[in-house]
Amino acid sequence: MTATETDVAALEARFDAVVAAEQRIEPRDWMPDAYRATLVRQIAQHAHSEIIGMQPEGNWLTRAPSLRRKATLLAKAQDEAGHGLYLYAAAETLGVDRAELTEKLVDGRQKYSSIFNYPTLTFADVGVIGWLVDGAAICNQVPLCRCSYGPYARAMVRVCKEESFHQRQGYELLMTMMRGTTAQRRMVQDAVDRWWWPSLMMFGPPDDDSPNTARSMGWRIKRHTNDELRQRFVDMTVPQAEHLGVTLPDPALAWNAERGSWDFGEPDWSELKQVIKGQGPCNAQRVERRRAAHEDGAWVREAALAYAQKQAGQRQAEQKRSAQ
Repeated sequence: MTATETDVAALEARFDAVVAAEQRIEPRDWMPDAYRATLVRQIAQHAHSEIIGMQPEGNWLTRAPSLRRKATLLAKAQDEAGHGLYLYAAAETLGVDRAELTEKLVDGRQKYSSIFNYPTLTFADVGVIGWLVDGAAICNQVPLCRCSYGPYARAMVRVCKEESFHQRQGYELLMTMMRGTTAQRRMVQDAVDRWWWPSLMMFGPPDDDSPNTARSMGWRIKRHTNDELRQRFVDMTVPQAEHLGVTLPDPALAWNAERGSWDFGEPDWSELKQVIKGQGPCNAQRVERRRAAHEDGAWVREAALAYAQKQAGQRQAEQKRSAQ
C-alpha cells in the first residue's frame, strides 16, 4: 500500500468512526466522494421542492376567500422560499453553486418532489396540501435533523418547526370548511380523494425498488426506509381523518391489532414513475414557470453582484488611504 493509499484509508476510517459515533461531518472534514454526491443530490432535490412547491398554492394567492386566508397563504409561501434558501446554502457548503443547481433543475438534470406535479383545482386543495403534504414532509424531514451532515441537519431544525405550523394551518382550514356547507364538505372530500395517493408516493418507491436507501442509511443521512416512513404517516393520519370527518380513499385501510398499525393499499407505482420521468399533470408547467422566474430575475442577481463589487472596491480604496 502506497503512502497515499494509507492516508486515504486513515481518512476513511476516521469518517466511518465519526458517523458510527453519531457525530457530525462538517464541510471542512474529509468525506468520500460518493457521500458528497449523495448529499448534493438529496439536498438539491429538497431545495428545488421547496421552491417549486410554492407554485400549487400560489395559484390561490389572489383568489383566497378572505384577507386572513390570503395573508396566511402568503406567509406560508414566504416560509417555503426561505426553506429553499437554507437548503441551497447547505448544498453550497459541499462545493456546488446554487445557480448551477437551478440550471440543472430547469434542464431536467435534477428532480424535485413528485407531489408538486398535481394541480390545485379548488381552495380545499390548499388545506389538504397543508394537512397531508406537509404532514408527509414532517414525517420525512424530522429524522433529517439527526442527519450525519451538520449543515443539513441544522437547517432542518427550523424547517421542521415551520412545516409543523403549516400542517396545523391546513388542518384548521379543513376543519372550518367541514363545519360549513354541504358543498364545502364535498370540496374537502374531493381534495382528499385526489391528494391521498400522491401523498403516499412522496416517500419514494417501495424499499425493494429504492437503490439509494441502504447506502444513505449506512451513512446516517437517512434514518428510516421509505416504507417505514410511509407507515408512520398512515398511522398518524388515519385518526386525524376520522376527527376531521373525511374518508380516506383506500378500501384496504384496516387496523391491524397484531402489528399495532394500519394496513393500507398499494399506491400506483407506475404513476409515480411517469411523474418522475416528467410526464405528470403539471411537470412541464412547473419547470417552465421556474425557468421563467429564474430568467426574469437575472437583472436582480446582476445588480446585486455589481453592488457587491462596488462596495468591495470602496473598502479597498479606504484601506489604501488608511495605510497612507
